[in-house]
Parts: sequence; structure tokens; C-alpha cells
Amino acid sequence: MSLPAISKHLKVLEKAGLICRRRNGRVHRMKLEAAPMREASQWIEEYRRFWEESFDRLGEYLKELQAKEPKPEKS
Repeated sequence: MSLPAISKHLKVLEKAGLICRRRNGRVHRMKLEAAPMREASQWIEEYRRFWEESFDRLGEYLKELQAKEPKPEKS
């Protein structure tokens, strides 16, 4: 990976608030800002639970519908 590509990726992370940059002359120090990642992880977890519960309810509903269907007669 080239230095300009690395710099571009770091700028994206910095703009997103995931890292902070300190400069001391030509030396750049980066520090991970974990709080935004924790917030995103919590949000994702809430929606994961929501969708899992929704799909579970849908699965139960489909099972009920199948159980209510009349069985085809055998000839």
C-alpha cells in the first residue's frame, strides 16, 4: 500500500472521529477513539436483536399457516 493511500485512509478515519492525530514536527501520532465504535456496536446489536425476533415471529407464523393448510388427499 502506498503512503498516499495510507494517508487517505487515515484522513477518512480522522474525519469519522475514529482516530485523533497529533503532530510533533514531521512525526504524526494517531490514537484510536473507541467511543464511536462502541456506540455503533450498541446500535447494531439493538437492530440485530430486533430483526432476529422479527424473523422468529415470522417463522412461527409460517409454521402456523402450514399447520392449518388442508392436507392433499392421496389417490
